[in-house]
Amino acid sequence: MTSYRHTARTAATAAAVTAAALTLAACGGDNGSPSSSASTSASASASASAGPAHNAADVSFAMDMIPHHQQAVEMADLAATRASSPEVKKLAAEIKKAQGPEIRTLSGWLTSWGAQVPTQGSADHSAAGHSMPGMMAEGDMSTLEKASGPAFDTAFLKLMVKHHEGAVEMARTEKSAGADRSAKDMADAIITSQSAEITRMNNLLDT
Repeated sequence: MTSYRHTARTAATAAAVTAAALTLAACGGDNGSPSSSASTSASASASASAGPAHNAADVSFAMDMIPHHQQAVEMADLAATRASSPEVKKLAAEIKKAQGPEIRTLSGWLTSWGAQVPTQGSADHSAAGHSMPGMMAEGDMSTLEKASGPAFDTAFLKLMVKHHEGAVEMARTEKSAGADRSAKDMADAIITSQSAEITRMNNLLDT
């Protein structure tokens, strides 16, 4: 009799433990599944609303601004040995210092976007390059290369004003049509800095 009661109690206890375990597992599954689904849905919605990090306008801005900057750096290099005005030499050095790092940044963006980085030679005065706002024609660059002293100063300032105006135009297009935040920030910085330099150069031309 004792053995029978002991066996019955053991069986009942095992059944209770099993039922409790099944209940806990079911509760855990019920609580976790909806939460997981909601989390997945929220992540998908956030990703969809974020949109692309960059667009075609960003790529065009970077690809055009690299040779545009390269030409400005070439012009600034000439000023180091041909300019007579200390103000022109100082301005040229500042242009080179600002635009060199921007070329590297723009190149890095294009690489990360899987786009082709323009080569150094693309700043040469080809028809494609000259189509960009402010880019000098081959004859303009030749004239600048042959000039020196006050004649160089005047030619440099006039050509660089036009060059900067083109860069500002390109930057405004990027601000209105681009999607990449960093590219739009650079465009904003170009508008601010080069507009100030345009005023500075026009003042030098008037003196």
